[in-house]
Amino acid sequence: MTIPYVYTFRRCPYAMRARMALAQSGIDFEIREILLKDKPEHMLSLSPKGTVPVLVLEDGEVIDESLDVMRWALSQNDPDGWMQYSDEEQQSVDALIQRNDDEFKFFLDRYKYSSRHPEKTMEEWRDGAMGFLSQLEELLQENPFLYGENISFADIAVFPFVRQFAHVDLTWFENAGFPQVFSWYQKFLNSLCFTCVMKKYPLWKDGDAPICFRD
Repeated sequence: MTIPYVYTFRRCPYAMRARMALAQSGIDFEIREILLKDKPEHMLSLSPKGTVPVLVLEDGEVIDESLDVMRWALSQNDPDGWMQYSDEEQQSVDALIQRNDDEFKFFLDRYKYSSRHPEKTMEEWRDGAMGFLSQLEELLQENPFLYGENISFADIAVFPFVRQFAHVDLTWFENAGFPQVFSWYQKFLNSLCFTCVMKKYPLWKDGDAPICFRD
C-alpha cells in the first residue's frame, strides 16, 4: 500500500513543525531522512528549491512548504482541534507566525551563526529577537499555551524556532527575563508530541525499504 512520504532533516525547525502536525494527524507516512549538504536528486526533482520538508502524497502531489504540510495533515484529522480559532484569533495567529518566520528567524540565524555576520556582535543579533520573545511572553501571561489552555497550531509553528534560539545559550535563555516562555519551552521539550518526532532514523538512500514513522 502506498502512503505519503516526507523528505526531512531531523534538526530543521521547519521540518520539525511539519512532522509534529503529521504525527498529530495520525496518518501513516514514510520518513526519508536526508542531509541538507547532500540532497537526493529525487527530492530536488520534486522540489528544486532544495529545502525540507517535502511531502509527497499518494497521488504524487508535492507539498514543500512547512505550514502547508501542517495544514494538509490537520485537514485530514485534527483530533485536538489545533486549527480551531475564531476569525479574530486566526488573524492574530497568522501575524504571529509570519513574524516568527520573517523577523525572528532573521535574528535567530545571525545570532546562531554570528561569526558569519560580523557586522554586529552576537549579543546585538540576539537583542534583535527580544521583541518577538516579549510578544510570546505577553501571550503566555494568562494561559499555558499561546492561544489558550491547550496546544494549538500557533504553538507548533513557533516552538521549533524558539527551541533553536534557546539552545544557542540555554543558561542565558533561562535567565533572560521570559519566565513564561521558558516554562512553555520546557513543556514542549518534554512532551510526547515533540519527542516522538525526534527519533533518529538512518539516512535515506534511493532503493531503501520504506521506513514508516509509526514503525
